[in-house]
Amino acid sequence: MSELRFVRLGFGGEAVEYQEAWQKQREVHAARFADEIPDTCLLLEHPPVYTAGRRTEERERPLDGTPVIDVDRGGKITWHGPGQLVGYPIMKLPRPVDVIAHVRRLEDALIRTCAEFGLETSRIEGRSGVWVLGDPVESRPALGGLSLDFDPRLQDDEFDPRLNGPEYAPSNAGQRREDRKLAAIGIRIAKGVSMHGFSLNVNPDNTWFDRIVPCGIRDAGVASLANELGRDITVAEVLPVVERHLRAVLEQAELRPRPVGAPA
Repeated sequence: MSELRFVRLGFGGEAVEYQEAWQKQREVHAARFADEIPDTCLLLEHPPVYTAGRRTEERERPLDGTPVIDVDRGGKITWHGPGQLVGYPIMKLPRPVDVIAHVRRLEDALIRTCAEFGLETSRIEGRSGVWVLGDPVESRPALGGLSLDFDPRLQDDEFDPRLNGPEYAPSNAGQRREDRKLAAIGIRIAKGVSMHGFSLNVNPDNTWFDRIVPCGIRDAGVASLANELGRDITVAEVLPVVERHLRAVLEQAELRPRPVGAPA
């Protein structure tokens, strides 16, 4: 694979508005499709914003009518904001594109990054992204005084954790010893070139996630590197480590088209 170029668009006080970054993605995507530039990864922070992928349901959006930007990536609703490192790898992939393989490569780079900071993370079958695994179900504390066998999030399709206090909040999943997502991935492939990408929670205010159903998942929560490790970590510290592992994984990958007949 060709060399991967990194472009740092803006962080902290120079965080990039989502719509501005989305337009930048489109421009880079068009240039990459035309082979005018090499594979390029945009790295940045956003001011606080909710974005909804194509599969987002109305019941997963903020209850108070907070604006949400609907985007053309896969996945569901999520939040971006300060303390979260966002990456948009815009890469030309062999057709037919193996989307799952591309997602797995991004996950691998982020798992390696977390390991370098001393945090073990993993994948969960059927759920994209990078996760901190919780305790075995039988070892977790009872939720709201109820046995986990009667957890309403699992038994009641109408149950909404946003209306039932902090004990169900995604940001408190670590206290409940549940699985919690540290990095989310949502991509789009257009004309054989990838768009969108990943968000890695470094040290954000994770209570922003409590106003939505993050990624449409009700029985797990969210995490951050700083909270899991119990020490302050900044996006500036994580940035060069993410770049190094993305380069190692993506540049060394043997890209192959998806076998004809296999699921996209």
